[in-house]
Amino acid sequence: MSLTVVGSIAFDSVRTPFGERERMLGGSAVHFALAASFFSDVHVVGPVGDDFADEHVDLLRSRGVAVDDIEHIAGGRTFFWRGHYEIDMNLAHTDDTQLGVFADFEPKLSEESRSADVLFLGNIQPDLQRRVRGQCAARLAALDSMNLWIETTRDSLIEALREVDCALLNDSEVRMLTEEPNLARAARKVMELGPRIVVAKRGEYGAVLFTPDAFFALPGFLLEDVRDPTGAGDSFAGGFLGYLDMQGMAALSDGALRRAVAYGSVLASFNVEEFGTERVARLTEDEISERYEALRTMTHFEVG
Repeated sequence: MSLTVVGSIAFDSVRTPFGERERMLGGSAVHFALAASFFSDVHVVGPVGDDFADEHVDLLRSRGVAVDDIEHIAGGRTFFWRGHYEIDMNLAHTDDTQLGVFADFEPKLSEESRSADVLFLGNIQPDLQRRVRGQCAARLAALDSMNLWIETTRDSLIEALREVDCALLNDSEVRMLTEEPNLARAARKVMELGPRIVVAKRGEYGAVLFTPDAFFALPGFLLEDVRDPTGAGDSFAGGFLGYLDMQGMAALSDGALRRAVAYGSVLASFNVEEFGTERVARLTEDEISERYEALRTMTHFEVG
């Protein structure tokens, strides 16, 4: 089994009510790859500049992530995002964005990346997502997006959605894309565009899985300490798709999809406990299994 992620590799400066960090490793491809690496062989595709140190590549490599398709662009600087969170940490406030080498990103995929079983198209421009999808023979392709692309390139995003099997979007983005205030109806409209699986991410409130025949809602894992939610959605996607890739041909059964949502929630819960990649970088498989069982216990109830 193998999985390719195409997205941003970044430096993030983040301030929350519980602390702050300057220029820590981040980006959608990084958070996704670290989470998915517990389940699958991951290939990461993205650009970095001269300011990207070997230690950051070594972190990915230490988790078994294939880094050959990280493109080092001479004379450029790595994508940078500065933001802050207030008491409601479901909402990120952007203070500065510097695209750097990401502005002219044109993914270059090796044969190994193109032939992966599962493809995740991170939050990049929809036309770029389509070009990458056209190069890959993945049996399961998924994408993420954001309000910027819905507002500025809606038609292109709709075309990209027609070419994937799964959409992983924030619940507000599902509503915004379809102009439908009801989440269930909005998800149904997204499925009508092409994806047969829609996952609406709801931050600390968990996620909702929609398929043509059913839906499944799972709360987020209840935590007392949440320090930095940056990258939680990508960690969720990494856990979700990584688990499905590990399941092989049985991946799209209803049971497997529900378990994948649970593993996505577990990985996201570890991500938010500390800043950036700090917590996931030292995460163990035993910790994941223990929290998965705790989440299963937390959401189980008897009838009668």
